[in-house]
Amino acid sequence: MNPKIQVFKHVLVLALFLSFQNIKAQSDPSGEKRVTGTIAFKNATITTSPGKTIPNSTVLIKNGLIEAIGTNITIPKEAQVILADSLFIYPGFIDGASSAGVGKFADPEKPANFNPANPPDEMAGITPWRNVIDVFDNKNNQINDWRKSGFTIAQLIPDGGMISGKTAVVVFGNQSSTNILSQNSALSVKFQGARGSSRVYPGTPLGVMAKFRDVYKNTELASRHSKLFASNSGLNRPEINKTYEALYPVVDKNIPVLFEVSDDIEIRRALSLQKENGFRLVLLGGSNFEKVINEIKSSNAQVLLSLKLPDDKVTKAKMEELSEEMQARTKRIQEAYQSQLKQASYLESAGIPFGFTSSGSKSGDTFKNLRLMVENGLSENAALAALTINTATILGIQKYAGTLEKGKLANMIILTAPLLDEETQIKHVVADGYIFDYEVKAKKNGNGDKNGNNGAMAIDGFWEYTSDTPAGSSSGTLEIKKEGDSFKGTITYDNPGGSGKASSEMKNITLSGSNLSFSFDVAAGGMSLVVNVSGEVNGDRLTGNLSLSEYGSFPMNATKKPKSF
Repeated sequence: MNPKIQVFKHVLVLALFLSFQNIKAQSDPSGEKRVTGTIAFKNATITTSPGKTIPNSTVLIKNGLIEAIGTNITIPKEAQVILADSLFIYPGFIDGASSAGVGKFADPEKPANFNPANPPDEMAGITPWRNVIDVFDNKNNQINDWRKSGFTIAQLIPDGGMISGKTAVVVFGNQSSTNILSQNSALSVKFQGARGSSRVYPGTPLGVMAKFRDVYKNTELASRHSKLFASNSGLNRPEINKTYEALYPVVDKNIPVLFEVSDDIEIRRALSLQKENGFRLVLLGGSNFEKVINEIKSSNAQVLLSLKLPDDKVTKAKMEELSEEMQARTKRIQEAYQSQLKQASYLESAGIPFGFTSSGSKSGDTFKNLRLMVENGLSENAALAALTINTATILGIQKYAGTLEKGKLANMIILTAPLLDEETQIKHVVADGYIFDYEVKAKKNGNGDKNGNNGAMAIDGFWEYTSDTPAGSSSGTLEIKKEGDSFKGTITYDNPGGSGKASSEMKNITLSGSNLSFSFDVAAGGMSLVVNVSGEVNGDRLTGNLSLSEYGSFPMNATKKPKSF
């Protein structure tokens, strides 16, 4: 058995199977499956899709899928119940183009007879046969960062030249799975010269356009020849070309071209290539959309807008201290900044459904940048749609992702406040049915200390807790002391090294309103594990759950008692 699971089993008395006969049916002794397959978030405010919100509702998850959503849901006895009375649930975010966990392909070796005017495809940055999954590491910390910002699904884009390869769609779930939803979902293309060099053809944007036309037309001819040869006799055998074969799904319109663009000039160039050749087009990135709205609408191209926004330092410049020339230049920069903030609203006003991409942005800026876009004309419903169902539709996964509905994948975010509220924080993320818990930071509320403690919520004292597990119940104690504006505490638990109890310091004790969270370390078998606890305090009762990273969450209930020894 995985030693980490063995330790956690002893700590929390979590038997991964009840008997030998139940091993295959209920659990995987390697710890790579959900410990409990049924989870209920109870009495939350649930937004199932943009504009559709159900108060005091419950979502039931079973084996990674949404089993039911509503106000009168029957919760099975075996379900792990998480009280979410003060929480807000939304569909998990979907990233239209991400580099999270994506490595680089090895550079090709330059041939001895290399001709920069007519280089081999790989030297020219033309590698459509590459699959981004071949350089994807699903244990990369970037995935944790983006999941912590609410993203549960992403389309991965490969790094490379003008035609860098095929994308793939993955879910940010448990590390023990490949988490692949689809491969070869789109072809990644950009206006980038051969290996970034202007000395090798194609080395300029116009060279890229010419080379793309050439490759695309040759692919059409090769595809036609191959199909005729397969259905008729008397034809010469077609030559096999891996570049053309890799592009067959594009010319057959089975997958789109994901064209990276920076401004309206590159948008027009991409639209021109689409009009000439007829492929399906998704514009990635871009700016100055207001200048090309009509062209985009007539082309039926789809758009993935970057969540990245420019730095706002220039907006704070003191104009009176600048020369006349610098004032004019600064004003132009400020106007460009304001325009960039309104790009999403321009697309919404024009009726162009669009999604978001994390390309070029930072995970920690997600909510801040969303609020800035809404402050500059984007509606809240359109913002949520761009994060969820619109992107799901662009990626072709709308049948099982993008909204919260019975039968869809259990991907959702659980917040402490409405989505665009300045005080909102992510408390849980559910990806592929697995729960990931996050610390909710304390905020000053003007009526108490920095922990939000206004005197009515006294958590200091002695508590007794039980944790319900598939094997029964485990128990222990919490002793919490208030020291100034913060708390310290000790938790006891079943000793993993033998009989009796062990104890550990409670870390990061945070009380935000009625929401209590903390963590503690368990040392056993030469390993150190972190257990996270979160719950809601109601008088002398605490209802919540404790979790160990990827191994699942388990119900926990505590009652405050008079201190005695």
